Amino acid sequence: MTIQSKRIVLIPAYCPDERLISLVQSLKEMDFDIVVVNDGSKKEQAYIFNAVCENAAVLTHENNKGKGAALKTGISYIKKAFSVPYVIVTADADGQHLPEDILLVCEKAQEKTGCLVLGKRIIDKGAPMRSRIGNGITRAVFRISTGNAIYDTQTGLRAFSSGLTDYMLSVEGDRYEYEMNVLLHLKQEDISVEEVPIHTVYLDNNSSSHFHPVRDSFRIYREILRFSASSLLSFVIDYSLFCALMSLTGMTILSNVLARVVSAAVNFSLNRSFVFSSRASILKSAVKYFLLAVVVLILNTCILKLLITAGLPYMLAKIITETVMFFFSWTVQKLFIFKEVKA
Repeated sequence: MTIQSKRIVLIPAYCPDERLISLVQSLKEMDFDIVVVNDGSKKEQAYIFNAVCENAAVLTHENNKGKGAALKTGISYIKKAFSVPYVIVTADADGQHLPEDILLVCEKAQEKTGCLVLGKRIIDKGAPMRSRIGNGITRAVFRISTGNAIYDTQTGLRAFSSGLTDYMLSVEGDRYEYEMNVLLHLKQEDISVEEVPIHTVYLDNNSSSHFHPVRDSFRIYREILRFSASSLLSFVIDYSLFCALMSLTGMTILSNVLARVVSAAVNFSLNRSFVFSSRASILKSAVKYFLLAVVVLILNTCILKLLITAGLPYMLAKIITETVMFFFSWTVQKLFIFKEVKA
């Protein structure tokens, strides 16, 4: 892609204030094409979208469908209305993303074609408490569960070239979980990430954000939470059988193997249908899962035996071993076994 590729800013907007008018005006002066999605805003905001129409294409959802749905509506429109090559920059409507930063991530996406560019806010002590806590927890959970070190997982300032539009449209999620799902699937699609430092702007202590800490955090972490619940249930089955067999036989390897076989069968069924909702071939998934189970069993048994030999009580050794294998198993299942199959 050349530096002359078209630059398009996509702004999902739910009940915005007049800062949206100023943002669109500034972007127009910088020669951006602009697409605004009115995501079911109240009638009181009609004058804002009427003003924006002078400088942008405005698409409308009659009812609020969520940020993810608004982004996909905008991307679908751009795909049909514009000829490639182009770069799409997604930005928030509340003024948190400065025009110069929007230009910065756009230029990086033009330079790094096929790459998702993120505007990285530095979350320091001056940021609102809920932003510091939310970003910190999400960053830690994301890195542990995917092995991908992204500093600002919740940034709404993102840029990507036209070659990634099909991927962005294929990602599931209609609300705030959509942006997290985009990041969760990057590795399996072999899409790299670039983070560009931007200004950190919190207006009115971030009161304009429509992010609901409990409801939307659950949507973001839902898949991880489901995997944790499935793993916990399998662990309870595995641990209970292991302890019972150890009490009866005193044989570490036999007890661990038998307990693992039963818990693995339960875990496969739950993960395929409940956690990842996989549409992949059950036979292929079962074969891959069996191979993973063999690897996990070998590693599990070796680590467990090593810890018991080192003098740890077998109950404590089992807990430590299972914690280590949890993260290993999540990564392999997410990226290889239950990899999303495009419809």
